[in-house]
Amino acid sequence: MSDLVKNTIRFIVFILVQVFVLHKIPPLHQFVVPYLYFLYILWLPFNMGRAWLMIVAFLFGLSLDYFLVTPGLHAAACVFIAYIRPFLVNLLIRQEGAEQSYGAPSPASMGWAPYSVFVLVLTVLHHGYLVFLEWMQFGNFWYFLGKVFATTAVSLLLILITELLFYRKERYRTNAV
Repeated sequence: MSDLVKNTIRFIVFILVQVFVLHKIPPLHQFVVPYLYFLYILWLPFNMGRAWLMIVAFLFGLSLDYFLVTPGLHAAACVFIAYIRPFLVNLLIRQEGAEQSYGAPSPASMGWAPYSVFVLVLTVLHHGYLVFLEWMQFGNFWYFLGKVFATTAVSLLLILITELLFYRKERYRTNAV
């Protein structure tokens, strides 16, 4: 299956799961809101340029904003992590490493430790930025940190479950034609 078809199907599935499953779950507490949709941006291929990555992230976030009737909050958070993602990939893997050998970030291409750091950092940044945009103020700083921490913890659990249930086999790319 081509990358375009695979990523288009993922786009639709992640939006539908977030809107019709995770958004319908009543909040466990005032802190906890389960988010899984941004995993789509984390799973995009290594060879996608930063400009295209940010355009796709904007369209993805905007379509989620359309369904959730939020004024660009998710689009802004998606573009933010799409901008940070290439920097983080360059920090976590060797230049001639997995980026050239594999198609997309995964535990198989990066290893569990770098992939976990990659997911953790982008999840914290996404949720911190999203919660900040929801309030547009820090107000009670401890409440802000509690909401970011609780939402991040639930999202990381969902990401771990998703990674274990839907293991993505990455084929090793060679230079041979």
